[in-house]
Amino acid sequence: METPDKTEDTVIAIKISVKQGHNVHGRKAGAFQSFLQAAFNEVVLGVSEKKQGDPEGHPINYNFTFLLHLPNDAGTRSDIAQKPVTITVLELLPEEKKSKMNTVVLGQSALRLMPLLQGQSGFSSTVPVNPVNSSTIRDSQLGFSHKQPTLDVCVSVSDPLLSEDELSASNFLKITLEAVYSVPDSWVPGSTPVTYAAALEVPLTAEQDQVVLFPDGQLKPGGEDDKKKTMYHQTVCVSKNYLLHHEQSEQPEKDVEQPSKEDQVFRNEVETTKSRVSWDTETCCFLDAGGASRLQQKILESRLWPVEVMRSTSALEKLGTDNSDIPFHGVAYVDLGPLLYPGVSFIRGAYAIQPFSEAELLNKAKRSVSVLKEQAKAAANQAKSRANSAIGTQKRTGKNFDGNYTAAKDPKEPAKKQPPGNNRMAANDAATSVAENEPQLNVEGNMYLEAKSVIVLKIALDKPLVAQITPEELATRLKALIPPRPQPPQGPNRAEKAVLEFHKQVGNAVDVISQQYNELFSANGQLSQNQSQEQMLQQLMGALNVSGRYFSFSEQFKHAIVRIVRDKLQQTDGFSDPQESKEFASKLYVYLVEEMRVALSKIYSSDVVEDCPAEIQLHSSQLLHFAREAQLTGNYQQAASYYEELVVRHTHEASYKFGWGSLFMLTKDYIKAKECFYDAVATNQAHQPSLMMLGVLALMFERYKEAQAFLERATTIDPPCVPAWTLLGLFHESQNEPILAEWAFIEAKKLLRGDEAKSKGLKEDERETVQLGENGAVPLQPSTVEGAETLDQDSEGCNEPPAQADSRSAPSKLTSTIYTQTVQFLLENNALQMAEHALSQELLCPEGGRSLSYLRHLAKLQLLKGDYSSAAASLKEALFHTNEFQQAKMTYLLACEQSPSCLTWLGLGTACYYLQELEEAEDALMEANHLNAENAEVWAYLSLICLKSARQQEAKLFYKYAVRFNLQNESLLEEIRQLMNQLHLSQVDSCFETSIKINV
Repeated sequence: METPDKTEDTVIAIKISVKQGHNVHGRKAGAFQSFLQAAFNEVVLGVSEKKQGDPEGHPINYNFTFLLHLPNDAGTRSDIAQKPVTITVLELLPEEKKSKMNTVVLGQSALRLMPLLQGQSGFSSTVPVNPVNSSTIRDSQLGFSHKQPTLDVCVSVSDPLLSEDELSASNFLKITLEAVYSVPDSWVPGSTPVTYAAALEVPLTAEQDQVVLFPDGQLKPGGEDDKKKTMYHQTVCVSKNYLLHHEQSEQPEKDVEQPSKEDQVFRNEVETTKSRVSWDTETCCFLDAGGASRLQQKILESRLWPVEVMRSTSALEKLGTDNSDIPFHGVAYVDLGPLLYPGVSFIRGAYAIQPFSEAELLNKAKRSVSVLKEQAKAAANQAKSRANSAIGTQKRTGKNFDGNYTAAKDPKEPAKKQPPGNNRMAANDAATSVAENEPQLNVEGNMYLEAKSVIVLKIALDKPLVAQITPEELATRLKALIPPRPQPPQGPNRAEKAVLEFHKQVGNAVDVISQQYNELFSANGQLSQNQSQEQMLQQLMGALNVSGRYFSFSEQFKHAIVRIVRDKLQQTDGFSDPQESKEFASKLYVYLVEEMRVALSKIYSSDVVEDCPAEIQLHSSQLLHFAREAQLTGNYQQAASYYEELVVRHTHEASYKFGWGSLFMLTKDYIKAKECFYDAVATNQAHQPSLMMLGVLALMFERYKEAQAFLERATTIDPPCVPAWTLLGLFHESQNEPILAEWAFIEAKKLLRGDEAKSKGLKEDERETVQLGENGAVPLQPSTVEGAETLDQDSEGCNEPPAQADSRSAPSKLTSTIYTQTVQFLLENNALQMAEHALSQELLCPEGGRSLSYLRHLAKLQLLKGDYSSAAASLKEALFHTNEFQQAKMTYLLACEQSPSCLTWLGLGTACYYLQELEEAEDALMEANHLNAENAEVWAYLSLICLKSARQQEAKLFYKYAVRFNLQNESLLEEIRQLMNQLHLSQVDSCFETSIKINV
């Protein structure tokens, strides 16, 4: 006999005991009898004994115990997560009041069993008893003229439902549907019952899906406030996409742009005049390890998830019976991509509702079946089974008391068993067939577009799908790659410094006395022989006093002696006893004499070579300046020697090693560059530029794990850096990880926007940026940002009507892009390959393009690569974007010195021309003409110079050649014509044209 090794083969028994009821009252004053009835998933679990209650409201000891037997599988766990055990309090009517009903419902409580899925094997709870809204029990008024009635409940299981491994790998997906705002105007309350429902499909296990249905939405007119709100209501605007994301925090980071006037007007209209359908319902779905993994995989396959909505005067099962279309069938596409950002646990937003289309559903969400249609068919089959009283295994589907409905798909569906290749082929076939057989337009669904309807919902996870690595863990990974270098020994302490300062002053005094002695007794190069030592000493002391030198070094000695008393001898308090003061002075004198002898022995040591020439010591800042100057002039060997001296002087300074590494990057000696950056990080583990350059080099050498470790660590170092996040995004792009790349780029944009806002003097707590995504999400009210960060989200697919798109306000534009700063960093450190890639991204991004900054960086890149002709062309193009001709002139001068060509000389001549340096401009243009005599722009500028110099004959000749060589620059032709008109030479134009026609 085999022993089952899977928990799915077992049955769990949940023991539930209701101990007491508090503040329970009957419908009328006086004694009454009450009892309890427990149910789960519409199945009655037991009924308690009748208990007597009194009007005073004393506790009622029900002592009602019942068991809930469930199979231990994923479906059961999902039911436990979603559906409560309902405990109904009923009153037994007296015999004389018995009619058709001998009981009346006093209230109902919902007992959630979620703690059992969170690792607990038992818990106690006090659950409130709430009135039940039902046509048969309208008279239920329990507790609302008294205190809130409650029930004391204890729940226990013999063994935990989940093991430690299962608990750590599982997750909870909470979906909160708030409301549909701005519904079509034709939706008005009437006598006919109307069903409002919404549904979406989420994973259950690695092979099964579950459908979450939100029925029983309530139509409410404009201006009516909801009595119960499970979430904050947001600004319902239709011009931007705004999602809350990231892990919860007490002080969320805000990145805010205030809504436009159009958004404010539309929001006020929606909140005050437009009707809405409200649910305010939250459901929780259990995901085992396979389900959580499948959710992540399905988001990678299609980040847009459909949420379908409907309005019908018929029940759901009737729609499935006659196989009719879903009335008012709409769909909103929710972008779940941010749930794959590291550390993100929830998203929340308002999303535009569009008419349902199977072709669009397949195209956007990679799904071919409507969830509502499938649920209508399932409801019809269940109704048919109940009507026929069929005997069989009851499917694990049902509608619970809080209005949520779930159903697990059959894992044996053929589509689930197809290999990935077949799935793609089937999807393509389905797309073709759907496109061919697309039904007529969804007229009712189009009303959502006309009304600009939006659905507000929140999707939250108990744990992020992608865990965010802590800075501490990243630092540990970095230490494993690059062990930190031991810290240098500390310098001399305060006492040692005081002694060294005294020795220094002794040396200064010796220098002063020696200088004064030589002035007195060695004026002629020979010492005086007619004076005794005492006379010479008296004369020396007198000269020192007269010259002021004695006073000067004695004052310097005072400060040194004070430091010795304070730091070396540790004497900081005064003496009250004269004898103690005298003894300390004697001790101090002896110590100073000893230290003076030590200092003199150092000065007059035999090891010291006298009269050695003093070496010229350059300051470190001077060495750094010389190194950069040599690098700019192309003297790389000299620059390397300067950097080497700096590194030797400052062995524990990472910046000099980093500069040395950047020099090796310019000479393409990447191995030595890596060694320098490696040494810089070993010296300082938080040296951000070296980490970024190590990441770039690792990416160049295809060492992707190291590249990720370096770049991720660089993003966690304060202050945060735009190039670090951008480089991390480029890395994820190279690894075909678009969602992680998007996350990194968004973080970089937030930093860039924050930097620009600070430069403009704006306060961070007054800023918030919201942007409508292409999937139709709209911004939420900035004041509701609590426990999460905000995010600008760009998503794929835009299906809003032109009227809606026209109502948008343009988002605030940045003065630069994230790639601009990144390219600048890479070019400064000579990472040309990565700089070229980042520059191409700047050209493609919507905020970038062929801007002035792009052209400047492109020219610098081309100069560093030695492509001087292309650099000259780029600079010339940039020249017409700005009036900074002086900078262009210096750049072209350098280009002409290193690689002269027609284009470099033309660029120099053009810059000098606009600087009104006509002679220099003519010289440069003549050099360009010698290199290429058929360049039309060279002849045109020469003609302009001659016109300004009143050399009309030469101007005519040069203009003639410019036209002959097909001058295409219309602005340059117009400038020549205007100058001719100013000089009364307009007739020259017609003459030249006639002459040209004859020659042609």
